[in-house]
Amino acid sequence: MNDFLYGMKKGIPIGLGYFAVSFSFGVMAVKGITPLSAVIISATNLTSAGQYAGVNLIMQHAPYIELFLALLLINIRYSLMSLSLTQKIDRSIPIGVKLLIGFGITDEIYAVSITDSHKITAKYMFGLILLPFVGWVSGTALGAFGSQFFNQDLLSAMGIALYAMFIAIIIPDARQNKPIFLVIIIATLLSTGFYYIPVIKEIGLGFKIIISTVIAAVIGAIFFPIKDEEKADDIVIEPKELKEDAGDQNV
Repeated sequence: MNDFLYGMKKGIPIGLGYFAVSFSFGVMAVKGITPLSAVIISATNLTSAGQYAGVNLIMQHAPYIELFLALLLINIRYSLMSLSLTQKIDRSIPIGVKLLIGFGITDEIYAVSITDSHKITAKYMFGLILLPFVGWVSGTALGAFGSQFFNQDLLSAMGIALYAMFIAIIIPDARQNKPIFLVIIIATLLSTGFYYIPVIKEIGLGFKIIISTVIAAVIGAIFFPIKDEEKADDIVIEPKELKEDAGDQNV
């Protein structure tokens, strides 16, 4: 199967989930900005937490420096994800193309690509990003322009869709892969500590995310490093689901 089509197949559930989540963002955003502005924000950011925080700060007339720092702290995790993904990505991809791929990296897209046995090519990543991008932008547009026609209870319930989708992505791999499971447990314990321990619970949300991610990732890298023979530029893997279609052709 073509890398682009394979990536699109992987991106279908993410795109459907993003449509629901961004729909609620569109509904919330029009309380302080125009529907068109909400759609433009979704098309140029692709970050649920960052967009929610950013729009709330805009509605509170926060200064630009506060808006900048808040979004930097919330979204800096994407830099960590991109750095981690470089262990698998095809190193022959030009820097300009890598920047476009980096624009499309989200929590769920990262989770799928980093755990997929498929070699990470540019076509694969663009296929994986396409439907989530379309779902995110179109969901925002529908929520922003049509929010007045929907029941408020339904709109509120959509707020948990992103978290449910992310759990559905990581749990199957955690059950089959001990390192992934342990890193998830470490990150969960750290996040729980930041929420309940009196002294550190006052740390800003952005810093909590950064610290938990970095510590869990460092522990995972130290105790479960990727072996040389497993690196993306040294291996050719044929995904199980493609064997019947691909025959003897390597992917």
